[in-house]
Amino acid sequence: MLNLGSTVDKSVKLDPTPLNPESKTPAFVIDNRLPDNPSKSSPSTSETIPSNATPSSTETTPLETTSTSSQKIEKFPFIRALRTVENKSDPCGGRYIYVHDLPSRFNEDMLKECRSLSLWTNMCKFTTNAGMGPPLENVEGVFSNTGWYATNQFAVDVIFSNRMKQYECLTNDSSIAAAIFVPFYAGFDIARYLWGHNVSRRDAASLDLVDWLMKRPEWGIMQGRDHFLVAGRITWDFRRLTDEESDWGNKLLFLPAAKNMSMLVVESSPWNANDFGIPYPTYFHPAKDADVFTWQDRMRKLERKWLFSFAGAPRPDNPKSIRGQIIDQCKKSKVGKLLECDFGESKCHSPSSIMQMFQSSLFCLQPQGDSYTRRSAFDSMLAGCIPVFFHPGSAYTQYTWHLPKNYTTYSVFIPEDDIRKRNVSIEERLGQISPEQVKIMRDNVINLIPSLIYADPRSKLETLKDAFDVAAQAVIDKVTRLRKNMIEGRTEYDNFVEENSWKYALLDEGQREVGGHEWDPFFSKPKDGNADSGGSSAEAAKNSWKNERRVVNYLSGPIIWFSQQVWINCYQVQSGS
Repeated sequence: MLNLGSTVDKSVKLDPTPLNPESKTPAFVIDNRLPDNPSKSSPSTSETIPSNATPSSTETTPLETTSTSSQKIEKFPFIRALRTVENKSDPCGGRYIYVHDLPSRFNEDMLKECRSLSLWTNMCKFTTNAGMGPPLENVEGVFSNTGWYATNQFAVDVIFSNRMKQYECLTNDSSIAAAIFVPFYAGFDIARYLWGHNVSRRDAASLDLVDWLMKRPEWGIMQGRDHFLVAGRITWDFRRLTDEESDWGNKLLFLPAAKNMSMLVVESSPWNANDFGIPYPTYFHPAKDADVFTWQDRMRKLERKWLFSFAGAPRPDNPKSIRGQIIDQCKKSKVGKLLECDFGESKCHSPSSIMQMFQSSLFCLQPQGDSYTRRSAFDSMLAGCIPVFFHPGSAYTQYTWHLPKNYTTYSVFIPEDDIRKRNVSIEERLGQISPEQVKIMRDNVINLIPSLIYADPRSKLETLKDAFDVAAQAVIDKVTRLRKNMIEGRTEYDNFVEENSWKYALLDEGQREVGGHEWDPFFSKPKDGNADSGGSSAEAAKNSWKNERRVVNYLSGPIIWFSQQVWINCYQVQSGS
């Protein structure tokens, strides 16, 4: 465990039950029934536990013993962790996190070799300031005077790990931990080897990590089901199904042990249960609450002259993309603003130009990028602009920990087919929303800002919960539910089907089974039958990287590449536009 200093609470008074580092025997079996002898049962490391669920507010209640004998409860090796909540004098009861002290090859060594993290972008400057990157100057008055950085959209690995160091309930005693964090820079690892490296090279660190973890005594407690890690990339970079050299990414998320862990990514798979969406990083990383309040007040008072705006480029090679039609509508509208990012328009290179446009717009159009999601969605909400989504996978099924389940309170949904097949007027659709309703929705968006940004990892907000805090609590709630269900001999859902993973987080409290959903057509299984890198999702990941190849980030240098007669500007790389 890392040296956690004063952040470790030493007041927990429970009888010690130390782990046996020599034992590799699993402590119990995961089953629908309570095992008669947990200490002699062995779980399968390939079993996947249903995990996509909306966190509830009941996770820190004392352990109920009405339906299970006290003697059987005591046999579960995580009982000490569950019972920390019973100590009312301990503010960290039920919230402790243990951090694995990984060998430096899994994290810090990558930062020392930062020039190898991307073939086309010098990532060294973007790993400075605890992962926030270099400060942004506020020359045009678009930003605040402090707290703004040229943050790379793929830097969540470092930002999250550094934020963890400020978490108030870290512990050196893994037996009382509500969850266990694995500070592996998974996104940076795969970024080094996506192009020009064989599958063995791409998989090496992931296999090494799993081997290291499975030898740890902490792993044997729940076979990794209480472990979580973060990767600042889309899930498709980690879901290579075959060992064909031409297949994309690595197979981290298909490793049996990794299926037990929870992986937090900026875009998750709708068909798999072991990954969860967390926000892309924005440029704003406040160090104190007052910085957030000041920004929110400013966003509320802005005059917004444009009904809607869009920053992005067309996708002429993608026949399913509606971007071309959106761009055409923007060009024809007198109340729409377009920042067309094709052909290297200089304003698309500037974070201040992008944020200025968002700040002057009531609605910001957020069609799919190369994959479901875009960083731009979070930049626009940070600017107090109401997002307009065209696919539920761009936000509603992705960021269920961070965004309200009732998406109509903060956004507008226009199905892609309304644009693609019916040529619905975006201007008319948005113009039908009353000014009073627009104000309510904008206020809701602005109120969401604290939970969508990552605070300065070198400090901690006083009362506000940022994106890190929300994610950490959601993981804790997930593990706590699993532990309680194991004790009670029950599962969280009836007839769980992993292919329908996206639906479970949308269930109302108390619902235990999913059925047909209006969004089913949006999430049809790939034709090859696999929710993996074999379909269009892998192509999306490849296209995202092609865009990065076409341009060196504007903040790193002015060079722009041509590729397939298309110019892609750096904001596409930064925003997923």
